Amino acid sequence: MIQSSVSFSNKHQIEIKVSRPIIKVLIVFEIVNYYKLLNNKIMNYKQFIGIDVSKLWLDFAVVVQNDVIFHMRSENSLIGIQSFVKEFKKQFALDYKSIVFCLEHTGIYNNHLLDYLRKKKANICLESGIQIKQSSGLQRGKNDKVDAKRIAQYAYKNREELKLWEPKREIVEQLKHLTTLRNRLVGVLKQLKTPLNESGEFVKSKIKKTSISLCEKTIESIVKDIEAVEKSILDVIKSDSELNRLFNIITSIKGVGAVTASEIIITTNEFKDINCAKKFACYAGVAPFEHSSGSSIKGRTRVSKMGNKSVKKLLHLAALVAVTYNEELKNYYQRKVEEGKNKMLVLNAVRNKLVHRIFACVKENRLFINNYQNALA
Repeated sequence: MIQSSVSFSNKHQIEIKVSRPIIKVLIVFEIVNYYKLLNNKIMNYKQFIGIDVSKLWLDFAVVVQNDVIFHMRSENSLIGIQSFVKEFKKQFALDYKSIVFCLEHTGIYNNHLLDYLRKKKANICLESGIQIKQSSGLQRGKNDKVDAKRIAQYAYKNREELKLWEPKREIVEQLKHLTTLRNRLVGVLKQLKTPLNESGEFVKSKIKKTSISLCEKTIESIVKDIEAVEKSILDVIKSDSELNRLFNIITSIKGVGAVTASEIIITTNEFKDINCAKKFACYAGVAPFEHSSGSSIKGRTRVSKMGNKSVKKLLHLAALVAVTYNEELKNYYQRKVEEGKNKMLVLNAVRNKLVHRIFACVKENRLFINNYQNALA
């Protein structure tokens, strides 16, 4: 038995034992702490630029060592962004690798700025407005200049925990716009049909028939538009192998339909931004949280109201379908209700089951199988 001891610069001592003689041994030993390496990268950023975005204006605030050293307002256009860059270059050295650009989610108003920064391969942090607001403590007063300053200081204070923005693929953005359009059309259809249906008991039948006849063609047209948009959504999904793969996996779970599957793909950015079932359950507002403090507060475990309400609604509808047509979940629901459990509590448990099934199947790259048995079991 040969024993050899190798000393490394990081003061770790490695003892290697081999069962037979070795003429020449080459040992390469490298320990990389990913998170430490990532933090060191963040710590190397010199400037943090907070940007308050509105429809017409962009407010830029530059922070170094938590001090605001520069502020500028420009138009929310390519020319306005270029004017800021020109002015910035006059006073500072412009190195995109050493700068973090931080801004809030404001939908399409961000597009000009994000497109410009993405082409420059800049470091972009896209944060939720409520995340920035609640992390800033007590606040007094508000205007665009102050908001830009607070965003920049948020980026500086949380520099070790910032998650850089990863843009969605163009086809995913296209899918997102189509689903948004569908939601708008469904909302308009609901606004027209609900008052007509509810007015039957309170207005004369002649008036109701007149109202229905006047809106009939409009309703038919909206229904056709919804069907056309849904066809376009399916065509987009089928045209891309990755989207089609994810879509087929998600919809293989009974209760989860095309609309829910599309929304999950978009909100998780093809499971790149969110790849953990528990995190997605929290994001969707279906994860239960404890509510207690010492011996005085013993509240019930409950879900947070800060989840994505549209995703939560879709998961709720999926759970209702599942407990109706999926024998396993139907039996589970009925058993828990008979035990005295609250119906909404049981439905929320079903929502969580669906989420965990989706993420498990995506992770293992397989369709959902009822009574699935692990090969290693």
